[in-house]
Amino acid sequence: MEALAVLLDLDGTLVDHDAAADAGLRAWLPTLGLAATDEAVARWSELQEPHLAAWRAGRVTYAEQRRRRLRDFLGVSGTDAELDAVFAGYLRHYEAAWSAYDDVVPALTALAAAGVPAAVLTNGSKDQQRKKLERTGIAALLGPVFTVDDLGVAKPDPEAFRRACDRWGRPVNRVVSVGDNHALDVLAAREAGLHAIHLDRLARGPHDEQHRITTLRDLPLPRPR
Repeated sequence: MEALAVLLDLDGTLVDHDAAADAGLRAWLPTLGLAATDEAVARWSELQEPHLAAWRAGRVTYAEQRRRRLRDFLGVSGTDAELDAVFAGYLRHYEAAWSAYDDVVPALTALAAAGVPAAVLTNGSKDQQRKKLERTGIAALLGPVFTVDDLGVAKPDPEAFRRACDRWGRPVNRVVSVGDNHALDVLAAREAGLHAIHLDRLARGPHDEQHRITTLRDLPLPRPR
């Protein structure tokens, strides 16, 4: 599988979102007088996807999905401004914990040396995801960053991949999607016409996936000609 270009997911692929969210929550909850228990962390994570899904579908704004998540998690009400101020406390700790995986810089450097451009396709918001890449020091190693805000559609809709490749000026059949979510980053990408590699960092499978790696250090590179 030789790529003209590589389209990478962000959270769970380049940046360790789960670790940052865990650390951020455990630092933030005590400032509210709440215990940072494993149950609280699990609940926060559980509430994330339903509200983000509503935002990706265009039913609420990005700020509103945060407010709804906060209401569900804390069982509180308040004005938009009050809830935004509370959520900002979590964000400060979450952002302070952002870090790229150890294999990211070597992999991106190897792609560049091989002449393979790399871009990002993420279901996150434009401002936050670009800030994440800058803060972790990997933005300079990447090309365009395509988000729901830019494309108007999110993974696993195959159209997200098609639009990203079109805007990038790359034919879908010469682009490899790489990501940690098999359904979103692999199956949906293939439906759009891309090649795909599953980055299974935690070795959870599916183990019958033919194109599966557990570290970006094993990302295939073009053979010398």
